Amino acid sequence: MHSIDEIADLFRNVPDFPKEGILFKDVTTVLTHPGALGDSVTHLLRLLDDINFDAVAAVESRGFMFGGIVADRLNIPLVLIRKPGKLPADVISEDYTLEYGTNTIEMHRDSLAKGSKVLIIDDLVATGGTALAAAELIRRDGSLPVAAAFLMDLRFLGGAGRLEDSGVPVRSLIKID
Repeated sequence: MHSIDEIADLFRNVPDFPKEGILFKDVTTVLTHPGALGDSVTHLLRLLDDINFDAVAAVESRGFMFGGIVADRLNIPLVLIRKPGKLPADVISEDYTLEYGTNTIEMHRDSLAKGSKVLIIDDLVATGGTALAAAELIRRDGSLPVAAAFLMDLRFLGGAGRLEDSGVPVRSLIKID
């Protein structure tokens, strides 16, 4: 099994992506190492042992891989949080700010049973804008975001703190100061 430190070492730094001045943390290099994806999820699930959730909301697109495995392993529903125009049925939308601009995410309306306790999952948290918008979509759809899980927390950008301040506990494998 890959240790958390070994998984952290697999992330690739990509300077000036998606725009100049951003040092992008690329998770695709974790995916190219056999076993690292499954091991990452195993470590995440250990961190979530004290959180009671009955559904997973995975954020496009890298969160789909991790969230899909978590939902499958726990035999619970998976809802996708996507960029605009990607979901075929009735959606609700939420605008948000990220470290290099603004964006919008969507979720199918009535994706989950009302009152579901939902874990938000993505590859990393930076400013927290995407995860905060996902939490708002979940609330607007009648469910409760009970936690957010990430492989990596870019702590210097403060996103995990913003999520915690909004009432969403955060768990992450790797913390970068």
